[in-house]
Formats: sequence, structure tokens, C-alpha cells
Amino acid sequence: MLSVALPKGRLGEQVYEMFASAGFPCPSIMEKGRKLIFENEEAGVRYFWVKPSDVAIYVERGAADIGVAGKDILVEYAPDVYELLDLGIGKCRMAVAAPRGFRDDKKRTLVVATKFSRAAREFYASTGRDIDIIHLNGSIEIAPILGLSDVIVDIVETGTTLKENNLEVIESIFPISARLIANKSAFKFNTEQIEKLVSSLKEMI
Repeated sequence: MLSVALPKGRLGEQVYEMFASAGFPCPSIMEKGRKLIFENEEAGVRYFWVKPSDVAIYVERGAADIGVAGKDILVEYAPDVYELLDLGIGKCRMAVAAPRGFRDDKKRTLVVATKFSRAAREFYASTGRDIDIIHLNGSIEIAPILGLSDVIVDIVETGTTLKENNLEVIESIFPISARLIANKSAFKFNTEQIEKLVSSLKEMI
């Protein structure tokens, strides 16, 4: 039985539809209720819903054989897993945003507010810029407005929230999309089954 960690929400539902079309259906997963684990012995698959940011942990630790996580999560937490395929959905980008008209004074330390401290640190290390990171967990956009930070590093999809708060993207860091990942040990024991799934998904993409 192939164990699959799916991210809760719209993205996870899209991913399930792709997996079902690839030959791994489990009709009970679409039933309303509070169940979190769903099995289809005939198809040899077990699905379970988890918080998107936790998928990589379940896969890395072996509670799931495979799962789907955003590239942002993989960069930020650097889990020890195989990244098998870019599913081409859930597209957005990691970017630096600042108040309109912002000019970076290179003579002083740049203050960066973000949920993605590792991604921000690695990006600015590559540019040689001296930064001070303030790690926040929500409403990142408000930080530069209140003078807590100079800029923010965050996920940008449409940019609407930035515009509404008089902010704009000043640099793109990397593109984000949903990635199929596998536990390293599980991949060795279920290579044929996982590669069959990957092959079917590639045809769809």
C-alpha cells in the first residue's frame, strides 16, 4: 500500500484528481466528514490530509512514502527527501517587496521581515548584502508600513495584497510550484509503483 500525504485545501484536491487519473483513485476521500485517512486496497493506495507545511515532515520521517509540497517549503525546511517531479500547479513566487519608491541604502544593514528566514538568508548571502532578519508568522505586509522592517520576503501570487498596502515587488527570488517528493527508503522499496505514478503524472503535465 502506497502511503500519500496530501496538503489540505484546494491544492490537495487538485493533486488528488491528478493521482486518481494516474491510476490511484480512492473515491471515499471526496466524502464529506472529518476523516483524515482514506484507503483503497484494490488500487494499493492510502491517502491522508495534513497541513501543507507538514507534508515534508511526514515524508522525511517515513510516515508517508510520497507527498506533495510547495517549493517554498522544500527550500525553507530542506527536508532529506527525493524531489521527483514539478507538478506545474500551485504556481507563485518567492519575492522581495518594499514600500513604493523604496531605495536601498547599502551603507546600513537591511532589515527584512519574513516567514521564510532560510530562503531570505540564502538569497541575501548570494548577493553579499548585510541583513537583519525579523521572523514573523503572519501579516508580513504590515511590517514595513509600521517601520518594523525595510522590506519583506514572502510568497507572491497575484500581488493584490501588496498593491492594497502600497507595496511592490522589487526582486523575484525563485518560482514556486507543487512538487512530488518521496521518502528515500520508501522509494527504494516501492520504486516500480512510484515510477509508474511519476510516468503517468508526466503525461498529464
